[in-house]
Amino acid sequence: MRFSEMFIPTLRETPADTEAISHKLMLRAGYVRQLAAGLYIFLPLGWRVLNRINAILKEEMEAIGAQEISMPVLHPAEIWQETGRWDAIGDEMFRLKDRTGRDMCLGMTHEEIMTWLASREIRSYRNLPQIWYQIQTKLRDEARPKSGVLRTREFIMKDSYSFDVDDKGLDRSYQLHADAYQRIFKRCGLRFFQVESDPGMMGGATAHEFMAPSPAGEDEVALCDRCGYAANVELARSTVQRTEDRDWVFDEIHTPGKRTVAEVSEFLGLSHAYFIKSLLLISISGPVLALIRGDQELHEKKTERIIGHFRTAHRDEVRETLGVEAGYIGPMNQKIRIIADTCLKYGVYVSGANKEDYHVKGIRPGIHFNAEWHDIHVAKDSDGCLICGNPIRVERVIEIGNIFKLGTKYSMPLRAFYLDENGEENPIVMGSYGIGPARIAAAAIEQNNDKDGIIWPESIAPFDVMILPLNMKDEQTAMAAEDLYKALSACHIDVLIDDRDERAGVKFKDADLIGIPYQLIIGEKNLKQGLVEIKTRKTTETEKIRIDGALDKINEKLCYTLKS
Repeated sequence: MRFSEMFIPTLRETPADTEAISHKLMLRAGYVRQLAAGLYIFLPLGWRVLNRINAILKEEMEAIGAQEISMPVLHPAEIWQETGRWDAIGDEMFRLKDRTGRDMCLGMTHEEIMTWLASREIRSYRNLPQIWYQIQTKLRDEARPKSGVLRTREFIMKDSYSFDVDDKGLDRSYQLHADAYQRIFKRCGLRFFQVESDPGMMGGATAHEFMAPSPAGEDEVALCDRCGYAANVELARSTVQRTEDRDWVFDEIHTPGKRTVAEVSEFLGLSHAYFIKSLLLISISGPVLALIRGDQELHEKKTERIIGHFRTAHRDEVRETLGVEAGYIGPMNQKIRIIADTCLKYGVYVSGANKEDYHVKGIRPGIHFNAEWHDIHVAKDSDGCLICGNPIRVERVIEIGNIFKLGTKYSMPLRAFYLDENGEENPIVMGSYGIGPARIAAAAIEQNNDKDGIIWPESIAPFDVMILPLNMKDEQTAMAAEDLYKALSACHIDVLIDDRDERAGVKFKDADLIGIPYQLIIGEKNLKQGLVEIKTRKTTETEKIRIDGALDKINEKLCYTLKS
């Protein structure tokens, strides 16, 4: 392609209201433009990147026997109603009525539609297993679209679905996808982790996420470098260092006006780890008192799995339920359900005295209170790994893919059954597997950039090579550039030639900003000696070579990258 004929609207200044590096650079380098909050137009360069990512996705999906189909974006409500997700999913779903008044929605995912198809087409165990996939537009009414293409309301997703006769078959399909995803992300040049995750609204028993480390990520993962344990912090379990034993006796202490752990610990000169935070929660089944150590935070999703949906009690609710002001709650003599974090099971602590302006020192679990013991704290840096005890680290990440074992969650309500060898009816056992191509692109930029712009991994760059003739008015330079352009194109190398009549400085800045892996620089001085210059964008290293060897050199570099 010729720069003069291609729409590449680069910007010199960083647009306002951008935080993520990928967002800034995709706008500045002319890859995307924003239509509205969470809605992006992919310009020619950006669309070429997505197409290259999608080509990798298709190759790897078809390598595991997946077959591509295409599902509608517009869905009738009754299919979602049969699985219960029409009511379970809140405002994130775009809902509408057609001209006849029929309830419809815009697909945020396709489990229901894929299962509906399977229920009508799969009859026998002889039809199984199956893997169907699509690369399709999804819509989700995000409350807070942000970070460019990382959190949007409309996005493209590769989603695949496996259909098996039993759990053993599902295990095989699940592993096929896990292995394929490993290959996909490696081919896309990403650093990533596969971590245990919460199935969430998807349901099912087992789920994993693929996470690309980046400061722009909205998720966090807990990692152990010794044993390889990896989990989303929504699921991660950890151990915490036990406090030193103290010989405190059970004793009330006057703490006037001191409510928070920070205030009382400073007042008493004690570490936060010696305190019990008592939190009154209002669950769907009634009030629950949750206890965590003073240096820990309550994990909402872990707690929700134990007591169901809940909220924190208001001050007046604390007074009405427990007969004490918030800030002075203690676990002693309570008549309501108590859940406590496992790290409180041993030791001696300080907590509220259930009496305004007083705390108690010397509280011992099992003596002064009893509770249900659960892991309900948020795993954090330097906690111990639950498996090997090594300190874990918590890293911010971008979710780039996920895999779920759905089991029969969808096949049962939608009656997707098959007949086994004995003619008996059984529900199809399913899996669901997603990847966001735009998130791959954004994660690649987050992990590969410098002060001058994007540094694309070669496999997903919009072009392999950019030819930079520094003076198009010089006839010899223009001819040499044109000859190289034709030679590289004939070898099926994707080439962008900057044939604009612009200053060399402008061309260099745009080339570095756009981030194409290799630059062929043609200057008059070098050309008189029969030389051109090759610059590797990643390392910024340059090398002078003979012009008649440029094609072989580029081929050599591209082949080396492909092999490695």
